[in-house]
Amino acid sequence: MKIGFLTVALGNTKLEEIAKWSSENSFESLEIAAWPLVNERDFSSTTIDVRDFNKKKAEEIRKVLDKCGLIISSLAYYDNNLDSNPEKRKNINEHLKKVIDAAHLLKVELVGTFIGRDIKKSVEENIKEFEKVFKPLITYGEKKNVKLMIENCPMVGWQEPEKIGNIFYSPQLWKEILRITPDSFGINFDPSHLYWLGIDYIKALEEFKDRIFHVHAKDVEIDDNVLDQQGIFGHFGSNLHGKSWWIYRLPGLGEIDWEEFTRSLKRIGYDFVISIEHEDPVWTGTIEKSKIGLKMGLEHLRRFV
Repeated sequence: MKIGFLTVALGNTKLEEIAKWSSENSFESLEIAAWPLVNERDFSSTTIDVRDFNKKKAEEIRKVLDKCGLIISSLAYYDNNLDSNPEKRKNINEHLKKVIDAAHLLKVELVGTFIGRDIKKSVEENIKEFEKVFKPLITYGEKKNVKLMIENCPMVGWQEPEKIGNIFYSPQLWKEILRITPDSFGINFDPSHLYWLGIDYIKALEEFKDRIFHVHAKDVEIDDNVLDQQGIFGHFGSNLHGKSWWIYRLPGLGEIDWEEFTRSLKRIGYDFVISIEHEDPVWTGTIEKSKIGLKMGLEHLRRFV
């Protein structure tokens, strides 16, 4: 397995700089952010601009990465593909197609995104919306030799406070959605979300091994004192109730057993990339702090990979 990271952690730093730094610090892959230059997501960046992307640009990027000994594990564009606003939904879906086009030109097999949710509808109704929206997108990707994958983040409070914003967050929902999709559609598996939701991430890893295309390395810290006060529903961002009882951390700084997790990855035959998704608030604020955090995560994971 190779260890890499999602480039959002370094903001809009130029790809050439990211690649050089990554190579010098023993990373082996990049999960490249491909959001629009102007967008409403808080956790996003544009490492490559997929507007008017062409073969020449793809070749230039490949040369940069080849020189640095890096691979691209995936292109990343995590947004609400089921937005309740028809115009917003159309724009997001169309941008996802451009990301797929760029992946095809770069000879990258995977594009990661969210299903999202129409917040005005139930989960059951959203599954019907998913079929309507994603079946054409999956087919579009297949024609370009690109597979779509979904990260299993519930995105609580994304559209409305306390409401789940991405319907692909639990094994029960994975089963329902994967049942109606081809093998070219899969999971970007992140154990941190499962842990705070109370789901056995090792059991889920083994159960869905055939549809796990990519793995995120993100840890989660539980504050038992806050949990005792809030209960499992927490506050989800309300200033009236203080901080949350769970917080995302770098690998090794939370509750995930990375030794057991990587052992389980090997057991199910996963041999691709573990990509650090750096959302640790302790090690953000400046690019230099984020780089230190990424190196800390790499150092911890290399003990087991």
